[in-house]
Amino acid sequence: MYFLMRKTGVLVVLSLLLIFSLFPQSSHAMTPWTPNTVYKVGDMVTYQGQDYKCTFAHTSLVGWEPPNVPTLWQLQGPSAPDTIPPTSPTNLSEVGKTSSSVSLSWSASTDDRAVKEYLVYNGDTLAGIASTTSYTVTGLLANTTYSFTIQAKDAAGNVSPPSTSITITTLSTSPNEPVSKRVLIGYWHNFDNGSTVLKLRDVSDKYDVINVAFAEPVGGDHATMGFVPFNASVEEFKSDIALLQSKGKKVLISIGGANGTVELTTEAAKQSFITSMTSIIQTYGFDGMDIDLEGSSLSLNAGDTDFRNPTTPKIKNLIAATQTITNTFGPSFILTMAPETAYVQGGYAAYGGPWGAYLPVIHALRDRMNYIHVQHYNSGALEALDGRTYQQGTADFQVAMAEMLLKGFPIGRNLNNMFPALRENQVAIGLPSASSAAGGGYTSPADIQKALHYLVKGTSFGGTYKLQNPAGYPQFQGVMTWSINWDARNNYSFANQVRTSLDSLSQ
Repeated sequence: MYFLMRKTGVLVVLSLLLIFSLFPQSSHAMTPWTPNTVYKVGDMVTYQGQDYKCTFAHTSLVGWEPPNVPTLWQLQGPSAPDTIPPTSPTNLSEVGKTSSSVSLSWSASTDDRAVKEYLVYNGDTLAGIASTTSYTVTGLLANTTYSFTIQAKDAAGNVSPPSTSITITTLSTSPNEPVSKRVLIGYWHNFDNGSTVLKLRDVSDKYDVINVAFAEPVGGDHATMGFVPFNASVEEFKSDIALLQSKGKKVLISIGGANGTVELTTEAAKQSFITSMTSIIQTYGFDGMDIDLEGSSLSLNAGDTDFRNPTTPKIKNLIAATQTITNTFGPSFILTMAPETAYVQGGYAAYGGPWGAYLPVIHALRDRMNYIHVQHYNSGALEALDGRTYQQGTADFQVAMAEMLLKGFPIGRNLNNMFPALRENQVAIGLPSASSAAGGGYTSPADIQKALHYLVKGTSFGGTYKLQNPAGYPQFQGVMTWSINWDARNNYSFANQVRTSLDSLSQ
């Protein structure tokens, strides 16, 4: 029995030795500081109720107590002084500019405590202080080049190294000129879906912009685009476009739609898209291109989390292809977008897959995009900036969804990841022209008028949603509808009433 106990004791001792060898402990971990002791870097001690970490190997002496020799000891815990600066901001980019201002955005810095604010520098001059990751520098001169950097600052006053600088030249004239006439935009069907078949030349004069729907992929690559008029010869259709243009109308070719899946997943696909779309635009003399991609055409790959720097190939390639096409046709070429709400405002609640998938495209092309009209239909209910959920088809919904683009919003509710506001004259709203034109979201002309007057003039209709900018957005662009053909079936009831509402905003 005694032998067994001895043997068992040896086993216990050996087990303990093995454990301590696997998990070595500091010889001075959280023991009181004492003089005449050898301390190694990283050793932890306590002294007068505070914890300290050794930062320089030494043998302690009387008088070398941690508070007396801060070069040897670093105070730990919440009472320790914060001496660590934040990391430098990254991804500094331009998100808009006028003749007198530049809007910037960047990715958030990190800090061992918390970042308090960002210092925005114009050259060596402090231009402003931002509490979020975006800022607009104002008071600049037209057609002048400036260099900007950003530094992060924490509550202790520690300042990060400057970000990489960005050089921007302001415009010679401002793109945000007052809207002399708010536009009414409509889609014209290049197909018969039972609404009504309508010659392009016969579109009501109430419409300012006509989007021809659609150029679609031909073949299996989802990238080579085709367009053939379904109820006219090529020459007749070209003549119809020229006739509308002679009346001051703009005629755009819209790509995609619900059935036209466009996926530029490779470099070859991108080039096919550029070549085929350029040919279509040149052949018919279109004034511009409208991007109406739905379904799987745009979706964020796993791990693609930064709208400023997308990594999903079909999103990157769409941006690059659009830039090439707009550069080919010059500054008078009109670029518009018609995403569904999930792909834009849906990014407020989540970012990934389809949710927010249009945001990197909008952001990359915001300086070139004339305007965007999100489809405020077939979307159900969505959360707005006030945290409440609003139902489609109401005046509240129109105002709330529009202000998300006019004000900007946090992606995934992260206040350090703001999608910057668009210019006022870049924003319109998209609505069905008749209840039969969409699965949901039809809004009465009376409610459209209420929404427009609140958005533009700040004239409240007593709804639940309250504008975060109570004065409204006087340069708001207008209204898009799906579609002209459905409207024609109803004797242009939508166009007649909404045109009157838009015109009343200038009175």
